[in-house]
Amino acid sequence: MSIDTDDRYDTAAARGMVLAHWATVQPDTPAIVSERGARTFAELNADANRLARAWRERGVSPGDAVALMVSNRPEFAEVVAATQRSGLRVTPVNWHLTADEAAYIVRDCQARVLVADARFAEVAAAAAEQAAGVTVRMAVGGDIARFESYDDAIGGRDGSDVADPVLGRSMLYTSGTTGRPKGVHRPDTPPTSGLGRMFRYEPGESLHLCTGPLYHAAPLAFSLSMPLNAGVGVVLMDRWSPEETLHLIAAHRITHSHMVPTMFHRLLALPDEVRAAADVSSLRSVLHGAAPCPVAVKQAMIEWWGPVLLEYYAATEGTGTFVTSADWLARPGTVGKPATPDHIRILGPTSDEPLPPGEVGTVYLRAPEVGRFDYFGDAAKTESSYRGDYYTMGDIGYLDEDGYLFLTDRSADLIISGGVNVYPAEVEAELLRHPAVGDAAVIGVPDPDWGEAVVAIVEVRQGVEASDGLAAELVAHCRAGLAHFKCPRRVDFTDRLPRSDTGKLYKRRLREEYRARLGSDGG
Repeated sequence: MSIDTDDRYDTAAARGMVLAHWATVQPDTPAIVSERGARTFAELNADANRLARAWRERGVSPGDAVALMVSNRPEFAEVVAATQRSGLRVTPVNWHLTADEAAYIVRDCQARVLVADARFAEVAAAAAEQAAGVTVRMAVGGDIARFESYDDAIGGRDGSDVADPVLGRSMLYTSGTTGRPKGVHRPDTPPTSGLGRMFRYEPGESLHLCTGPLYHAAPLAFSLSMPLNAGVGVVLMDRWSPEETLHLIAAHRITHSHMVPTMFHRLLALPDEVRAAADVSSLRSVLHGAAPCPVAVKQAMIEWWGPVLLEYYAATEGTGTFVTSADWLARPGTVGKPATPDHIRILGPTSDEPLPPGEVGTVYLRAPEVGRFDYFGDAAKTESSYRGDYYTMGDIGYLDEDGYLFLTDRSADLIISGGVNVYPAEVEAELLRHPAVGDAAVIGVPDPDWGEAVVAIVEVRQGVEASDGLAAELVAHCRAGLAHFKCPRRVDFTDRLPRSDTGKLYKRRLREEYRARLGSDGG
């Protein structure tokens, strides 16, 4: 079956009804598989229609906003589908946030509706109380004080397709790793089948494994919206672990997935006999991004899983590049080549003239003519991100002679030691080559002689003992592979680095902790 069965697909996409298209074409094909329930395409589509009608009865109108604080379960997909055909703006909320943090997003996105998982009842209830604009509250999977039951709200309603669908959109929030989260606001374009072909999706035959939380932009786009729009079912993981990932791939004959480099590193850390016994032969395409992937880690994954890795460079604000395993192996370390030569520019701090190939600067991406993003309610932040028709996510890198992009780090993470730039990602990649290292972060801390000193914070692998001797060994390991000025002046150990569920490292938090420690020590 081709992804575009006929031109009805494009009409359905323009009206937010792609799910309805597949519910007609393959009603009994599994759309969602999870620990908390399953849905066929017909069931998922019917529930989305029931929810859309329930909202209408409660006075929710096109243009209103829906905040969604729900774990990886079928109801998450139902809410997203219902907003897409109701002209609503949906904002998923990170359910790891505190009540105040969640309330900030619920208020800032101007939510009229809050749908929350009973697993997060305390935070959801407090957030709802702090967000005066929320008039409709629905609880999924149990009770939340002053919330109505989601199941009761949609139960017994007409599940046929709504007669007058209005295309909705999403407004996701940045992760907040470099400041307070901001809503990335722009009109969504209707989904197309082109990306489905790019990832070699086959409706009814492919199955996608969602490894990350759906409140994050990448899993939402690449592990829910994209496969469902292509008529492909999704297996939802509730919590990620390397062992469970391999089990689900084999048990469900998974063909597609999206992962982050931290997951690769932890998969590779499994015992040799576990890796050897794993059946990953069904995999066709594994998309990855969200953080730099060390060259050695990616090479090892391709050797194990085959040339199925497809890397992207993108963020909530937009997409930049893709690169296949074959092209990456020809240029190890690249994150890909943009679709058009003018899509990416490398700019210096003062000039709008692109830097020559090989010269490091700030990475700027060309904004689309239609649907450009802005940071919701923050004109100043929006303006500071653009230079003409180009915007930046704060990353540093260079283009080679053939137009392939290589990232070196984020501008916020750059260390200037003795007047020389040190890119932490390069040092972290070297540390991860050492067999004792499970995870690593490199930051700059204030130093009276050097301005900033390079410090490494390391998680050791299971069974390895942290010690002064190991710290010295790791410094020597870095010096064997890198210029000495780049290498850590100190190595500290930690039980767990502060990472999000999507693999992003909260370096700002680490830097603040170290600066506070230096202050308390009189440094």
